[in-house]
Amino acid sequence: METINYLKLQAKNLHKDFKTQKPYFDLSLNDNFFDYTPKFFDVNAILNDFVINENRFTLMNAQHIIAKMVGYEKWTEMINSSIHELELAKLLFDNMHKIRHEEWKFYIFEIEQENDIILDDEDKLDIFKTVFADVDGHENDGYDYRLSKAEKSSIEKRNKTPKKMKSKIEITSLPLTKADRDEFIKVANKKFKITLDSIEHSHPELVRNLWNPEQYIDETIKPEMLPIDRDYAISLVDAFLIHKVLELANHVDMQD
Repeated sequence: METINYLKLQAKNLHKDFKTQKPYFDLSLNDNFFDYTPKFFDVNAILNDFVINENRFTLMNAQHIIAKMVGYEKWTEMINSSIHELELAKLLFDNMHKIRHEEWKFYIFEIEQENDIILDDEDKLDIFKTVFADVDGHENDGYDYRLSKAEKSSIEKRNKTPKKMKSKIEITSLPLTKADRDEFIKVANKKFKITLDSIEHSHPELVRNLWNPEQYIDETIKPEMLPIDRDYAISLVDAFLIHKVLELANHVDMQD
């Protein structure tokens, strides 16, 4: 496989991993997050180390991340490199468990400084093959973003867990049970306060007087949505509340 096609494949694999994205609502943090079931990359590690918009992760974004993993600022910069630079990029990707691109650049810098020489692309490629690619035992101080076979096996095992073993709770009928309604009202009231404070309305007390959390919940969770995952339903209560607050605020403004 040509080097550039190999790197394109890695970008496609990374994009596939991000497409396993599933939203969930964390009650303890009262916020929405995404969960992933990747096959190729440690998505959580990549999210920690790179600036990524999880709401809109495209193949182009994936290509950008792969390019940065092997020392380039942009995908276009990488694909316009020389044949030897591209081959080195592939080797850096395949051997990121041995040496990170930052360490490699410093390694080359020291060789050039100590010997007062400038290495060309072919020389650098030969050095990498001789010192790192063809030699076992190296281990970098950074992170290998690829999933190991053990990690893949663990994820595959988790994905094969029967659904009945999962703690997923669904709402199958309305009205909500008292326990569910109380929980939903608690979340709605908390979000209402935060949202009202954030818009800095001139008459917040009048907006509060119009607020009816039970009515809002009944408007948000409708019969045609059933059955619905309980945590997802709570996330909808949280996500759509800003529109309700603005609606009430506009109503107050119209009364002035």
